[in-house]
Amino acid sequence: MRISRTLTAAATTAAVAALGLAVAAPAQAAEYSSALKIKGVQYDAPGRDSNKCSGGNTAAEYLTIKNYSKTATVNLKGYKVKDAAGNTFTFKNSHTLQPGDQVSLRGGRGTDSDAKNVVYRQNCNFIWNNDKDTIYFYKPSGARADVHSYTQKANDKDRNGYITYHG
Repeated sequence: MRISRTLTAAATTAAVAALGLAVAAPAQAAEYSSALKIKGVQYDAPGRDSNKCSGGNTAAEYLTIKNYSKTATVNLKGYKVKDAAGNTFTFKNSHTLQPGDQVSLRGGRGTDSDAKNVVYRQNCNFIWNNDKDTIYFYKPSGARADVHSYTQKANDKDRNGYITYHG
């Protein structure tokens, strides 16, 4: 019986694809109308987690946001990043991304730099969970720019603490 069900499900999937019918995709796979998207996340900083401002490794935890537009320059001011628990970071200063440019949003304290494409959260606590989390990225208007959920087991096969979303 199980084999029959599997074949039937496979046949149904093939028929739907052959007819060109739309198949519902999970919410995290939805493409939002935004030039800026989450390229990847280093959700588990290398080494033993230490959120001490001096000598800790929260700066090694980062989110990479990329401007995928071929023509538009985008200012990050007002964009928000949020996790599943509601921890939020808002880009308060101007930081422009040229087409194809990217920025690393790092934990810890540091000096933001357009030249080095880095913004610091100015917070020494980790934001991303090491086992699973959801990353929300919002435009200044409040519209969702991108979202991705992950679990270490399903999404980080090599266990290096980094997951790529958009190449």
